[in-house]
Amino acid sequence: MPDTRPIDRLLAIMARLRDPRDGCAWDLEQTFATIAPYTVEEAYEVADAIERRDLDDLKEELGDLLFQVVFHAQMAAEQGAFQFDDVVNAISEKMIRRHPHVFGEAETRSSAQQVEAWEVVKAAERARKGRTQSLLDDVPPSLPALTRAVKLTKRAARVGFDWPHIDFVLEKLEEEIAELRVEIAAGEADLARQELGDVLFVMANLARWLEVEPEDALRSANAKFVRRFRYIEAALAERGKTPGESDLAEMDTLWDAAKVAEKS
Repeated sequence: MPDTRPIDRLLAIMARLRDPRDGCAWDLEQTFATIAPYTVEEAYEVADAIERRDLDDLKEELGDLLFQVVFHAQMAAEQGAFQFDDVVNAISEKMIRRHPHVFGEAETRSSAQQVEAWEVVKAAERARKGRTQSLLDDVPPSLPALTRAVKLTKRAARVGFDWPHIDFVLEKLEEEIAELRVEIAAGEADLARQELGDVLFVMANLARWLEVEPEDALRSANAKFVRRFRYIEAALAERGKTPGESDLAEMDTLWDAAKVAEKS
């Protein structure tokens, strides 16, 4: 393969993988729908590398994510829909359009003013695409539920549909937990499920007020749980036991020891 720009080399590799005669059977069988889950997975692996502050891994994961973009673009090119260059040009034009204070004659704005102006531009873009029925129409349903909840409430908050203070969010959380307790006590599984959804939705709102990404916060909590449970497993192993051979009281004590060990 001749010496080319790295992106040209990757595009050539992708085209070869999808070659009807000499390509890879697996790659040839794929569609936008079958590749989409891998695209989402690679995005999460990028986020994981960032969370772990592993820049070497981040480089690799960003490459995997870029390959997903190239894969989709190749399939689109085969259908005569668009080329990879069209994807690049579209995002370049969008970034220039959304940053008139950098690439145009608009005055330099504060970060908050830039966000506000960004939303004005995005609203105009939605209007041009005919997406004007609802302010919430283009918040993708395929997003992780907590992330989508934050985006939905953030969009509504921009037009004044929001609590006036974080204390009201906390009060609403307590109210929803109380309602959840009632349905659990009544044995109403379906209603309890609905109330649990309400609790999670308010939690997403709380994350927005705290300017915390709920997915990031939950990933951190997951990692903490794994770390502490492994401590329990290791401590029990030293005693010649497994968690299944222990009891809750013993594991609770070890859990508290794991918390102390983390702080030391």
